[in-house]
Amino acid sequence: MKKLSLLDKILYAINSLMAGLLLFSYLFPYISPSSIPLVGVLSLFVPFLFIINIGFIIYWLAKFKKQVFISLAITSFGWVVASPLFKFSDKKTQEEKALKIISYNVKMFNHLKWSSKKNLHQKIISFIKNSEPDILAIQENMFLPKYAINFPYKYEHKTYTNGNIGLAIYSKYRIIKKGGLKFEKPTSNGAIYIDIIKLKDTIRVYNLHLQSLKISTNEQNFGNKNSEELVNSLKYKFKQQAEQVELFLAHENKWKAKKIICGDLNNTAYSWAYKQISKNKKDAFIEAGKGFGKTYRYWFPMRIDYIFTDSKSIVHKFNIHSKKYSDHYPIEAKVSW
Repeated sequence: MKKLSLLDKILYAINSLMAGLLLFSYLFPYISPSSIPLVGVLSLFVPFLFIINIGFIIYWLAKFKKQVFISLAITSFGWVVASPLFKFSDKKTQEEKALKIISYNVKMFNHLKWSSKKNLHQKIISFIKNSEPDILAIQENMFLPKYAINFPYKYEHKTYTNGNIGLAIYSKYRIIKKGGLKFEKPTSNGAIYIDIIKLKDTIRVYNLHLQSLKISTNEQNFGNKNSEELVNSLKYKFKQQAEQVELFLAHENKWKAKKIICGDLNNTAYSWAYKQISKNKKDAFIEAGKGFGKTYRYWFPMRIDYIFTDSKSIVHKFNIHSKKYSDHYPIEAKVSW
């Protein structure tokens, strides 16, 4: 420290704090927001902590200073125990019998005009048609004739009986069973499932949409009056998410055969919700994806949309389509067993 300039001493103090916070954040996936709701809020900032610490690594390396080791050690440890922030290589293998799945939060096909761009619903439907998925899971679907999607088999579920918004799963394969999970508190989110027959296999497909955080990314304090109101709102919603995860897992864990879980978790891969849902499963992005895995249209690379499969599956491909038709990007995976 004696050889450091005053500026470097200040930066190293900040570096030590950021490294300590990153190390502490590795505990977040093991703490339920039901017991400590603030943990859910803090988990959103873990990607920021990774990038800040990587910035310090580059800075100290450029100056040939041994202070590089604190961030280097803690970041490297995180690459082992936590979900990767960045995937350097992907996987693309061919399998004729692979199932092609697309999951997409379509933001009600722009029904409420969140974007001034015209004909977004037609572009979304055209993208789906051209992509030719075997299974399509949609969150924030709008059940009106102009937004109709044509598949041989489907399960469409309205979140509210008198509303036109909800979840849907469309399939090229015959559906032999379908159902939904009712979340306890009034919410526009939910979970549904279908069982399909592919050759001689029965495959369960879930479409899960956890509690929305309802933040406006283009407004001050994300649409809240002040920071305190924002934090309190997020704490309550993360607690709701935790209750929804427990309800979902109680249902999902009973199905021991082949399964796919699609959806918008409204949470990062450093959260308790992700840790619980991904347990004993394969995350298609980690298996076959590349890059930051950004699925939400925000300046920062946030991955909140996922496709999980059971541990016996083979993920041949994972792709995020850069279509700016919604506030989410559609994600695609090819899976076989």
